[in-house]
Amino acid sequence: MFKRLLAIAAVLVLTPAVASADPIVIKYSHVVAEQTPKGQAALKFKELAEKKFPGRVEVQVFPNSQLFGDGKEMEALLLGDVQIIAPSLSKFSKYTPKLQVFDLPFLFDNLQAVDRFQAGPHGQALLDSMSDKGLKGLGYLHNGMKQLSANKPLHLPADAKGLKFRIQSSDVLEAQFKVLGANPQKIAFAEVYQALQSGVVDGTENPWSNTYTKKFYEVQKYIMESDHGVLDYMVVTNAPWWNSLPADIRKGLGEAMTEAINHGNKIAFDEAAGYRQKVIDDKKAEVLPMTRAELNQWRKAMAPVWRQFEPEIGRDVINAALKANNRTAMKAASNTK
Repeated sequence: MFKRLLAIAAVLVLTPAVASADPIVIKYSHVVAEQTPKGQAALKFKELAEKKFPGRVEVQVFPNSQLFGDGKEMEALLLGDVQIIAPSLSKFSKYTPKLQVFDLPFLFDNLQAVDRFQAGPHGQALLDSMSDKGLKGLGYLHNGMKQLSANKPLHLPADAKGLKFRIQSSDVLEAQFKVLGANPQKIAFAEVYQALQSGVVDGTENPWSNTYTKKFYEVQKYIMESDHGVLDYMVVTNAPWWNSLPADIRKGLGEAMTEAINHGNKIAFDEAAGYRQKVIDDKKAEVLPMTRAELNQWRKAMAPVWRQFEPEIGRDVINAALKANNRTAMKAASNTK
């Protein structure tokens, strides 16, 4: 009798009708704080998805590298251990070199230009450029323009020589600092504060939201308003998993994600100036402007990086990015070639 009950139980467990009664669990993992634009977008997606599909979909959000750090989350996604992640665009270079366009220094004039490029045909095509690798892009999330920071002022490119800078795993960012005579160090995001505090690295580059919420300004003496690059993210899912979802679920989740991304991006636009002011008000780091003359010297110093990666990225992609800028930015960029 006992064996018979076990057999019946096993059949019930494996019966599709019973399994289908369980909600679809979606693990959404990211590495930043909940109050950042990315963190708020993830929570908004959970709210919207579960509202659309009560009892059918459950979204579990894991911020601050609670589940996987930025060195492991892509592997976890491809293995099916998580269903959605939002890595920085720098993390995708080994899956498609064209996404390296977002790492080129001094390419975009501002976050509005980045937004225009991402919404355009070239930007949208990049979302599906990794489907053969099992990755599907669901949209772009803004964080903001990056600022250089260090324990000495970085007015001119020569000021960075010999310093150690934390970077993400990116060939472009590595080349960006090597061309300055600096020493780039690839360090996981969760370890950056300690690395700066202990002197493992001398400086880093981050948008205002990360600089404030992760308290990097406490362990950096100077922050340059360089706006030299963009730190954005791609919300990405496992393509086979996504395609296996019921059509109505897939459509609804896509709609929820679009709304959540718009929510996060509005926060990014609205709060950029606010986070900057909070850093200034805390008076732990000195925020220094970058003059037009200084900016031109930085752009000239970075010109070799553009030339190095143009064959991989594609001249058409770079041109599309330049067209998203205003005329002043386009003219300045063309003068560096």
